[in-house]
Amino acid sequence: MSYYSFSDRHIGPDSSETESMLNRIGVKSIDELIEQTIPNDIRLKNPLNIPKALDEATYLRELRAVAAKNKIFRSYIGLGYANTMTPGVIQRNILENPGWYTAYSPYQAEIAQGRMEALLNYQTMICDLTGMELANASLLDEATAAAEAMSMLFHSRSKEKKSLNANKYFVANNTLPQTIDVLVTRAEPIGIELVIDDLSNFKANADFFGAQFQYPGKDGEVVNYSSIAASCHLNDIRVVVAADILALVLLTPPGEWGADVVVGNSQRFGVPLGYGGPHAAFFATKEEYKRDIPGRIIGVSIDVSGKPALRMALQTREQHIKRDKATSNICTAQVLLAVMASMYAVYHGPKGLNAIAQQVHLRAVTFADGVEKLGFKVVHHQFFDTVKINVGDKVEAIRTAALKSLFNFRYEDSHVIIAFDETTLHEDVTEIISLFANAVGKPYELKNSDLKLKGKLNDTDGLTRTTPILQHPVFNTHRSETDMLRYIKKLENRDLSLNQSMIALGSCTMKLNATSEMMPLSWPLWSGIHPFVPLDQAAGYQQIIRELEEYLCTITGFDAVSLQPNSGAQGEYAGLMAIRGYLIAKGQGHRNIVLIPQSAHGTNPASAVMAGWSVVVTKCDSLGNVDIQDLKEKADKHKDNLAAVMVTYPSTHGVYEEGIRELTKIVHEFGGQVYMDGANMNAQVGLTSPGMIGADVCHLNLHKTFAIPHGGGGPGMGPIGVAAHLAPYLSNHKVVNVNKERIGTAVSAAPWGSASILLISYGYIRMLGSEGVTNATKYAILNANYMKARLEKHYPILYKGKNGHVAHEMILDCRAFKQSAGIEAIDIAKRLIDYGFHAPTVAFPVAGTLMVEPTESESKAELDRFVDAMIAIRQEIKAIEDGLADKHDNVLMNAPHTAEEVMADIWSHLYSRKEAAYPASWVADNKFWPFVKRVDNAYGDRNLICTCPDISEYEQATATV
Repeated sequence: MSYYSFSDRHIGPDSSETESMLNRIGVKSIDELIEQTIPNDIRLKNPLNIPKALDEATYLRELRAVAAKNKIFRSYIGLGYANTMTPGVIQRNILENPGWYTAYSPYQAEIAQGRMEALLNYQTMICDLTGMELANASLLDEATAAAEAMSMLFHSRSKEKKSLNANKYFVANNTLPQTIDVLVTRAEPIGIELVIDDLSNFKANADFFGAQFQYPGKDGEVVNYSSIAASCHLNDIRVVVAADILALVLLTPPGEWGADVVVGNSQRFGVPLGYGGPHAAFFATKEEYKRDIPGRIIGVSIDVSGKPALRMALQTREQHIKRDKATSNICTAQVLLAVMASMYAVYHGPKGLNAIAQQVHLRAVTFADGVEKLGFKVVHHQFFDTVKINVGDKVEAIRTAALKSLFNFRYEDSHVIIAFDETTLHEDVTEIISLFANAVGKPYELKNSDLKLKGKLNDTDGLTRTTPILQHPVFNTHRSETDMLRYIKKLENRDLSLNQSMIALGSCTMKLNATSEMMPLSWPLWSGIHPFVPLDQAAGYQQIIRELEEYLCTITGFDAVSLQPNSGAQGEYAGLMAIRGYLIAKGQGHRNIVLIPQSAHGTNPASAVMAGWSVVVTKCDSLGNVDIQDLKEKADKHKDNLAAVMVTYPSTHGVYEEGIRELTKIVHEFGGQVYMDGANMNAQVGLTSPGMIGADVCHLNLHKTFAIPHGGGGPGMGPIGVAAHLAPYLSNHKVVNVNKERIGTAVSAAPWGSASILLISYGYIRMLGSEGVTNATKYAILNANYMKARLEKHYPILYKGKNGHVAHEMILDCRAFKQSAGIEAIDIAKRLIDYGFHAPTVAFPVAGTLMVEPTESESKAELDRFVDAMIAIRQEIKAIEDGLADKHDNVLMNAPHTAEEVMADIWSHLYSRKEAAYPASWVADNKFWPFVKRVDNAYGDRNLICTCPDISEYEQATATV
């Protein structure tokens, strides 16, 4: 056993550092600091009732025993999920590499060029395969991507459609059932009428604004939709296609036969099943929707020297800017998983992908041919990988034999449906056919069938792809593992991640993602399970899910938890939908007003609008707190229609507001529910709780508070905890009954969201235990207040609590520097790169400020390095103020400085190369060089390129500078 506990490893400062920090703050103990910081009336009186902490070795040993309860069958269930082979070079060097999984979202473009190149590859791959003009950098899953497509088309209807109030949306009934479930959830609150029916019954007319088709269908059938798409367009109906990414290697791309939007899941491109996630969905559309497309887009721009550079393009589309005018609440992506999928395409290239797709199709054709010879009827004769067989009264015999042989198939009435995949061997096909042969007592002889068997994806039906795929050099260069390894490493080196220095992002909580928490994700007993297997085959997962729900209930003070939402924004939406369901059940469905403070996250008003409600903004006072009097007046004004308040605690301004209990009391008195945004839950755990404060529902950002890594902008998880009266209205699932007492419909594609990464948060809680998770909160507060004590003489701290302390984060006011030195917060952010640090959160929640959050995981030495850098930057600003540095040619306005610039023969700046690149002594020990200088954002939006550009496009970009 280690001398140090897991808690000692997780929490940065040791006892001697802690004492020094407390002295600097001016308190005698952490408990005294907590007493002065958190209002006494919301303090928990007893320790959390969760299990005692385990050391790392014991935890991993116990987790292996739990994993052994899972059963790995050969699953041919399909429904949007498939077994895949993750190339070892991708597994080891991306999935298991903190250089990739600890990076933050690429808002600071200069230190995120590597992952953005991988995402640009992803967008290029998706555009190529779908035949569309524009793709985003991924969404959460196929079902929610389909819902985003529906919503986008509804909000962007033509004037004629809006004047006719055309609100019908056709969904073919061969669509994946979980997608239909999510569409049902998302449609009704915003006034969309779903028409779910057989394709043969669809008649395009003026009442419809959109239609969605599955390609191939859930039972495998491939249909030529070109004439239907043409009919839709004649009636001003937009077409959404949910497509299988591997099938698109062989099938005619939807963009060539009339699709307006194409969505799907990239999971089968090398991303493990993981009992449902995390996986990267794709969303591709026409360029005309570039201002409406949800999620993030990576675009090609240039830096100030004219060098090609990448950035997140068209950010004005995003919900955090549009707030209640947004048509989506998506503020993230599934970056790590999109990177893996794109690298799978880079690794295999067009020839490799074609060979994989052909082999999968061959397995399906071979099977279909074999069972037909046994006398069974193959229902559809145009298919890619999924075969539906009518077996009459032999279903139970086949099911019993299949389970005995460790096969999972799909069964519907008198039919068996089998979906083949990349991992299927010829011997597997032989064994499966033998099950059918035994069911009818017939001998059989199996031979490889010809791919050109009559009726199988033949050219005469216009189904076979003729357009080449992935012609860009990036997909045709890295054939050897040596080349692939070096390409991955090259991109990794262009990014600044948590494995290099602290990332002090306010509101984003970039804490340690411990290796022992991460390791189990690669264990086959966790990674290799299809989300729709029988529950007894996932007994290990079910135990983890059950126990994690119990821990989260204890931590939040709530009665029930849903783990289904697979992002914080999804959690917000799921929480509001639970409130909505409750109000409707009480006969109060007319309640539609949500009070939201000015300081709230941008997702809050966006989520409220998605739930079909109207937003009323309440004021904040001069100290940054919610103006209780203004909130009371507005609650009273809207008392007949008040549905909820959405409040973040501690506040987005980094303060434990004294009036929080009064706020919850007021809203309850006027008939509303209290929704708490859990973005700052890491400042509550073990010390207070949403339930104690008086909230009815709270979402939890597991990637913030509970240690799931950001992965460069995803994966995330946003489970919700609710009080008992809301529990029946939590999300259930159409395919797997999550809880028989829940009547809500799904908000995500998989029953338990991105289930595999729940293991990280489970491990976090089990290895820290009650005392450890509480100490994590205490040290988050200690570290923030220590930094405040050192920084407040140099930068104004915008908001503080009544005793002069902050919560776990603080806002540095940089607005005066614009007048005194021409320096803005963004200049400080870029200069921090030269010191080896990622910038804090810029301009949120107050323009012209930096929001700093150190987390509990950083040592005093690292906190001091960051503070020293900020103080040094303040002196650089003072040099401009005092006229000692030029107001235009200075280290801040020219930051960051690249190696290429510093090493150039000519140095034209008024300051030295050393001042530019090595501004502090410690920088030389671990210098991070940005790959590009400051990126020109406006240029990238004016010249939108969102796929891998060829040489001529690069030359064109730089020639115009």
